[in-house]
Parts: sequence; C-alpha cells; structure tokens
Amino acid sequence: MSDIKLTPEEIETMLDNAARRGAKEALRSIGLLDNDAQKDILEMRNLIEAWRDTRRSIWSTLVKVSTVGVLTFIAGAVWMTMGK
Repeated sequence: MSDIKLTPEEIETMLDNAARRGAKEALRSIGLLDNDAQKDILEMRNLIEAWRDTRRSIWSTLVKVSTVGVLTFIAGAVWMTMGK
C-alpha cells in the first residue's frame, strides 16, 4: 500500500467535485437537470405561493362570513325584541 499525501486544498477540491457530481445526479434523478429546470422551479414556487395566498383568502373569507352571520343573528334578535 502506497502512502498518498494530500494537502487540505486537494482534499477540499476532491470534496467539492464529489458534491457537485452528487448534486447533479440528484437533480437528474428528479428530472431537474435540463434547460427548463430553472423555469420549472420558478413555476413550482409560484404555485406554492398561489396556494398560500388562496389558503389565507379562504380563512379571511370564513372569518368575515362568520362575523356577518353572528352580527345578523344579533341584529335579528334585537329587532324581534324591540318589535314586542
């Protein structure tokens, strides 16, 4: 077995190369290593942001509808009480 001596810079370069190859393989395995990958990721981010906005809007609408319903009930109860 031969003694191989590597400098810290050589080790770092080897690790960087291995990390790049691993990242490329990971992206390739999920289909994101082509020319359209950046566009695909941006579209996914836009879809997620749209989903979050929609979810916020739904909750806001539910709170408003509930509030209007409760206020309508109270107004109706007051009106029926005043009518007697």
